[in-house]
Amino acid sequence: MSIRKNFDLSAYLVVGPENTKGRPVETIIKDAIESGFTCVQIRSKVASAIELIQLTREASEVIAQAGKSDEVALLVNDRLDVILAARKQGIKVDGIHVGQSDIPVEVCREYLGEDSIVGLSARTHELLEYIKTVDVSQIDYFGAGPLHETKTKPDCGLDLDGKIVIRSLDEISELAQLSPIPLVIGGGVKLADIPPLAETGVEGFFVVSAVTEADDPKLEATNLVKTWNLHKLSQNKTNKISPFI
Repeated sequence: MSIRKNFDLSAYLVVGPENTKGRPVETIIKDAIESGFTCVQIRSKVASAIELIQLTREASEVIAQAGKSDEVALLVNDRLDVILAARKQGIKVDGIHVGQSDIPVEVCREYLGEDSIVGLSARTHELLEYIKTVDVSQIDYFGAGPLHETKTKPDCGLDLDGKIVIRSLDEISELAQLSPIPLVIGGGVKLADIPPLAETGVEGFFVVSAVTEADDPKLEATNLVKTWNLHKLSQNKTNKISPFI
C-alpha cells in the first residue's frame, strides 16, 4: 500500500547540508527518525542535482535500515527532476513539497503519479480565504507559518508588501479548523512552542535548525516528539465527550 494513504505529518524534519553545522545529513536524519520523526524533507538551495540525488539516496537508505520505509515519508523540496532521477536509480522517494512559485502541483501529480505525496506551502497573502477556497484535489497537505521569523528560510511568511507575516496561535487554530486537508506548521519552532502548537488542532510541526543545528540532535528530536505526543494525547482526552454528560 502507498504511504500516501497513511502518512504521518506529526514530526516533520526539513534538512539540507547548509543546516547541519558541517555534520553529515544522513546522521541528522538517523537521529531524527530513531527519535520518532515521521517525515523527512530534503531541501537545499546550494546542493547540485547530483548532490541532492545522493542526499536522497542516503536518506532513503537510513529510513530503510531503521525498518521504517512504510512509516516515514521521504520528500524532496521543489526538485521534481531530482525525484524522477532518484526513482530512475531505484531510490524510494515518497513525494515532493512545493511552494507557490515552484512547479505547479498538477504537474507534480502528473509526473509522480497517484501514489506520491504532494505538499504545498500555503499562500501567505489572504491565507484564511485561500485555505477555504483553494482546490485541494491534487494536494495532500499544507505547510504554513512562520510561527517565528527564521534564518533558515528568511522569506518564509513573506507577504505581497515584502513584510514577514508571523502566524499567531489563534490564527493557526482557525487555519486548522478551516483547512480541508492536513496542516503542518513551522518557522522557527522550538521545544517551548510544542505544547501550545499541539493544542491548535494542526496535524504536526516542522523544524529545521531546532534539530539540525542542535548540539545533540537526537536528544532535541526526542524531546520534541515526546512533548508533541504528550500534549496531543492530553488534548484528545480533553476533547472526548463523555456519554454520561
